[in-house]
Amino acid sequence: MADRGASALSVPDDWPAHPDPFLALNRMGTFDWDLGTGLYHMDAQAYEVFDLLPEEFDGRLESLGLRIPQTEASRIDAVISRAIKDGSENYGAYFRIRRRDGSYRWTHTQGYIRRDDTGRPVHVIGIVRDATQELEDSEGRRLRAAQEAAFRRQSNVVQVITAALSHAHSVQDVIDALKDSDGVRHLGAASLVMGLVEAGRIRLVAEGPEGSLVPGTLLTGIDEQYPMSEAVRMLSPRFIESPEDFAARYPILWPHITGLAVTSAAYLPLIAQGRPIGAMGLLYSDRRGFSTEERAVLIALGSSIAQSLQRAMLYEQERDLAQGLQQAMLPRTIPSVRGADIAVRYRAGSAAGSLGRDIGGDWYDLIPLPGGRVGAVIGDVQGHDTHAAAVMGQLRIVLRAYAAEGHTPAAVTARASVFLHELNTDRFATCLYAEADLATGVVQVVRAGHIDPLIRHTDGSCRRVAVDGGLPLGLSAEFGQLAYPVTTLELDPGQTLLLCTDGLVEQPGTDLDDGVRALTGLIATGPQDVRELADRLIDVAEERGGDDDVALLLLRRRNLDAARSGVRIQRHVAPGDPEALVTARRTIRAAVRAWGARERTDEIELVADELITNALMHTEGSATVTVRVLLGRERRLRVEVEDSSSALPRRREAGESEVSGRGLLLVDRLADVWGVEARGGGKCVWCEFSVGRRG
Repeated sequence: MADRGASALSVPDDWPAHPDPFLALNRMGTFDWDLGTGLYHMDAQAYEVFDLLPEEFDGRLESLGLRIPQTEASRIDAVISRAIKDGSENYGAYFRIRRRDGSYRWTHTQGYIRRDDTGRPVHVIGIVRDATQELEDSEGRRLRAAQEAAFRRQSNVVQVITAALSHAHSVQDVIDALKDSDGVRHLGAASLVMGLVEAGRIRLVAEGPEGSLVPGTLLTGIDEQYPMSEAVRMLSPRFIESPEDFAARYPILWPHITGLAVTSAAYLPLIAQGRPIGAMGLLYSDRRGFSTEERAVLIALGSSIAQSLQRAMLYEQERDLAQGLQQAMLPRTIPSVRGADIAVRYRAGSAAGSLGRDIGGDWYDLIPLPGGRVGAVIGDVQGHDTHAAAVMGQLRIVLRAYAAEGHTPAAVTARASVFLHELNTDRFATCLYAEADLATGVVQVVRAGHIDPLIRHTDGSCRRVAVDGGLPLGLSAEFGQLAYPVTTLELDPGQTLLLCTDGLVEQPGTDLDDGVRALTGLIATGPQDVRELADRLIDVAEERGGDDDVALLLLRRRNLDAARSGVRIQRHVAPGDPEALVTARRTIRAAVRAWGARERTDEIELVADELITNALMHTEGSATVTVRVLLGRERRLRVEVEDSSSALPRRREAGESEVSGRGLLLVDRLADVWGVEARGGGKCVWCEFSVGRRG
């Protein structure tokens, strides 16, 4: 308890002091405490007051702990220490004792401090008496009211902290909530430590104040002699009542925290669903011991923090899973496309208090297509969960497959709708598919319940493009309305096509048209570079927040130095119609000469004739021949022959007397480059000829 002097003094001859019989008659016990030896003598009446038998007490103050709770002992010790240090001769205090039957009663003590000639305290003699009846009156009510008020304050602190923790979505949020809510300060703690259980060890995740980290405690074993480890191992709180208690129980840790002036500490296991997930320590510098009520409050606080931590850890796991799944479903890379600058962005939405809401069905895709064309897709599957993400991943793959097969934009969209309907899911999806010919700037757009695209002009102005649309994917197949209209746009060099999901446009409490107007204004004032513009738009969406995802795709057609298409001709040749074949040959020859490629007219006509003939001979349908000029740094002429057969042409070695078998050999020798592309259920055989530099 109090300071007992620097050295042990011999027990004086008159020790212990003899009690006054008058005191015993008034049911007052006496004591004589030798501060040098620490011996504490009580008379028979004092034993009755403390409800002790003489054989249960060995003369040491520590043995009174059987009757005096630690919190009460700490309070009395503070009163006596203050009287000794300030030179007082007397002190008095009320305190509670725990009786043999477990009940509590109030006791009062008064003491007189004897000092030697140097002023050093030598003895404390005094009385103890039962004060239960006395405190049943005004003082008792006052003390009980004070205790109840203190308990209510602590309970209110727990409620405040619990309310703050309800908004925590991560472990760091939990730590910040404990600090920001001032809960630790209101509980009287000087500092806080927190650790999480990981693979049989405890990893420290918070310590305060800053810079108070104890060396070697960042990662400790559960079986090591640390209070946090012991709390986790025993699944029960560790209350440390005094510095001496701390030093005796945890000799490894104590030398490192003496600078924090710790007088007591409470280490609470954080238990969720019957298993420990961590531990928290509250260190105090102005108190000793914990009352029963204080312990109950701290245990309740630990339970609340444990539940919040578990919720935060689950949320982080769900978020990591969602982000990983989302990234797996979206394209890993976006291919570079000749003639265009591309930028794509994605932002996951979040809903406060909802696990797994960081994943949705928004997606984008860019599909390189033959002939300098590219397909751009933006879409949004209904829902915000892993099922929506799974459906999105399947839709993205089938859309890419249908586009690569050469189907028209309307057919790609209709087939995707049928596919989604046949998945037998309750989800539908909005989608916008745009197929751009970067050589000509012609863009064919099909809209399935999605928001319209936007075009940014070279002067920076931006406008919404009204596109005829059909029902969302899945619904159009269910209601038999698969005929999607196609809208044709022209994208000039330097113009940018912007496709996005509604998360970039819609804002709570505002009209969709207002959101589109705000977006067009933002684009008009944004950077010219598509990547910088995409970053700017996503930053704005991030600042605004919201529950919905945002997917964004920007396609900017490059300037006139990029390859572009000039004029073209197209003819259909039906089988069994020799006149149509002759007309096609004449048209091709005339067009090639008119386009300034007279020196290669014979080669081009011969190759075109060979490709048309092969298509008519080896398929059952008609053939479509297209000849166009590609204008870039080098002028090229491209011949395409399309038919309805998916069978690929193959080169054969013709014998000396055989007529057939030389067609592809001629194509290979005369054309600069040639190839085959899938087109829907058929194919397209194409070849290109260099016809001189531009101009």
